[in-house]
Amino acid sequence: MFFESRIFRGWYAGMMLLWVVLFAALNTLPFLWEHWYYPAIMVLGAFVAGLTPEGGGAVAFPVLSIFLDVERTMARDFSLMIQSVGMTSASVWILSRRNQCLATYRPVLWFVPVAFAGFVTGMATLQAMPVYIIQALFLSLILTFALAYVFGDHRGDRPALAATGPADHAMLAAMLFVGGLCASLFGTGADIVIYTLLVTRFRMEEKAATHISIMVMAAISILGYAYRVVWDGGISDYQVRTWLCAYPVVLFMAPFGSYVLSRLNVEWMLRAIVALNIFQMLYFNGKDPSLEKLAWSGGFSLVLFAIFWLSLARLARGRRQENGPA
Repeated sequence: MFFESRIFRGWYAGMMLLWVVLFAALNTLPFLWEHWYYPAIMVLGAFVAGLTPEGGGAVAFPVLSIFLDVERTMARDFSLMIQSVGMTSASVWILSRRNQCLATYRPVLWFVPVAFAGFVTGMATLQAMPVYIIQALFLSLILTFALAYVFGDHRGDRPALAATGPADHAMLAAMLFVGGLCASLFGTGADIVIYTLLVTRFRMEEKAATHISIMVMAAISILGYAYRVVWDGGISDYQVRTWLCAYPVVLFMAPFGSYVLSRLNVEWMLRAIVALNIFQMLYFNGKDPSLEKLAWSGGFSLVLFAIFWLSLARLARGRRQENGPA
């Protein structure tokens, strides 16, 4: 049952009560009606966040930044803000389930500081990149990942992370840092990067790796949101009000996505996500077309798809070699 956990029921009720208080103090119903598209976007975005290793920002960032022409930094901040609720809610649901082995998620305790260091570095060094290059990189990342994720032979079989030796830990730290850099540009991406590494090099079972990626991105979203509020002072009243519009949607839909993942074969849903990502890429290149946009998105896509596909092929080859003698 979705609400079987007493801990999750208490969390959900407390967070809904908090939303009511914040909405009454900071927002209005006319503003909600006028900005209905924010919660509408997150019905799908938050579901994707709980169902896959992609955060809700994988839907929110391109829709706001590319389709609705919202400023790139505001789209990134909204992704962080909304994931701080949705992916945290999904994390609470995951951790509070019966018979859950909490030791599986112990690596998250050191994953998060490393990824957040990457986020802070990215905020200090990468923000001057041209917006169309950032958009091309993001769309290439989510499209190529989704293609490799759905059609690749990437199902690992290890229930927990088995990192041994300095080389394993150095690779984990490097990729977490890169994931933090991605989050500083898009508000998401750290989850995709760490998931890919967990299921390929470390051959973790798919759902366990997805859950870890959700928890890492939830923590980076909270810390990134706090960084923007406390350090940058960059969150406006308007952004807080749009966040409150979508808050109750993601509070429910993200853990519901995790529930669906635990219950059903979701391959057809994942193929729909691939179709959505392809449409987003086509729209990006068709809107105000230019050779620069096509070159950057095409180049990023080729490189990233090669990385994802070769990583997954390496996993499949290693598994065949192990199963051969048997």
